[in-house]
Amino acid sequence: SLFETMSGTDGTLAGHGSVEDILKAYIPADKLVEVQRVLYGFNMGHPVDEVPLEENLSTSARDKGFDLKAFAFKAAPEQMRPPRVVRIGLVQNKIVLPTTAPYVDQAKAIRERVGQMIDAAGQAGVKVLCLQEAWHMPFAFCTREKQWCEFAESAETGESVVFCQAMARKWGMVIVSPILERDAAHSDTIWNAAVVIGHAGNIIGKHRKNHIPRVGDFNESTYYMEGNTGHPVFETVYGRIAVNICYGRHHPLNWHAFGINGAEIVFNPSATVGALSEPLWGVEARNAAIANSYFVGAINRVGTESFPNEFTSGDGQPAHKDFGHFYGSSYVAAPDGSRTPALARHLDGLLVADVDLNLCRQTKDKWGFPMTSRPELYAELFARYTRPDFKPQLVRDPALPGAGTPGHA
Repeated sequence: SLFETMSGTDGTLAGHGSVEDILKAYIPADKLVEVQRVLYGFNMGHPVDEVPLEENLSTSARDKGFDLKAFAFKAAPEQMRPPRVVRIGLVQNKIVLPTTAPYVDQAKAIRERVGQMIDAAGQAGVKVLCLQEAWHMPFAFCTREKQWCEFAESAETGESVVFCQAMARKWGMVIVSPILERDAAHSDTIWNAAVVIGHAGNIIGKHRKNHIPRVGDFNESTYYMEGNTGHPVFETVYGRIAVNICYGRHHPLNWHAFGINGAEIVFNPSATVGALSEPLWGVEARNAAIANSYFVGAINRVGTESFPNEFTSGDGQPAHKDFGHFYGSSYVAAPDGSRTPALARHLDGLLVADVDLNLCRQTKDKWGFPMTSRPELYAELFARYTRPDFKPQLVRDPALPGAGTPGHA
């Protein structure tokens, strides 16, 4: 297909690491700034600032083969509040070993690889870090095979959770660890969850994925169903954060509920492939940040994961062994509509961003979205919509054929 030709077998985009790389390669510098203004927005009157990191961090990232980028979002100075700058980080990663390797070895190799990037984040001064969806395992939910459930673990004592707790204590860092959860207290039920670990290594709480896809190879409801934790916002020492897991980004009300509950940063740990969602990726997190006046960290898995047995998904495609390419491209979006460039489409990566949380309230004051949102209007509509006797508010042109006859109100 044209998509496969353009995306490249190495995961690049027509030979480039990202859309931003293509823009820089082909658009003159004096024109590029206007393209950036329209496509990515301005923060305080100019593109989001790049932040230099220590040379040893950049060198280490190159040596270890992961992308490293850093940016800063600013807010206007205020007379009655000091700046509230928090350094956040997003990690995207491939699996390390083939899916045919022993499961224990696969999990250990992923922890070791992700640990390198968590250490880099700690050295860079990151205070709140989010990993990708089900980061501790291959994203095997396309296969519908149940042996992959062995990777599920306790949200309190699981091996990857304990690993992240140790990293949180090491760096004084809040870590969001999205996992496949095994709920032993409820008959070993499995959930797609995210564990929020405090800067002291304590578990603050968890959130379970609200919306489960049933599209293409995303056969996730074979393994877990919709979550039951609502829309929690976790108050940490660095700010109020929430987690909108993967497919939930397609549901505007899901984003909105986290905002209603007071989130200042919402992370969207994901695992999604180019042929399905890439044109949506750069739009949805940015839209959510704008509509809800908070920061969004959008994280996506990287690489192509091949499984031992072929599978189909009832969509007319031939049997195959992989999902397609997880295209990375993680980025941060701000409430003023600006966003960072993305991490590479084909590499593991760490994106660092300084976010001034004062920008959240400043944007609310400027645009007035919460003030003008009229929740009572929509509460009444949704209350009617949930009833079995709901009738849409449809006003039909009386000149249409059949107007005024029985069954045509």
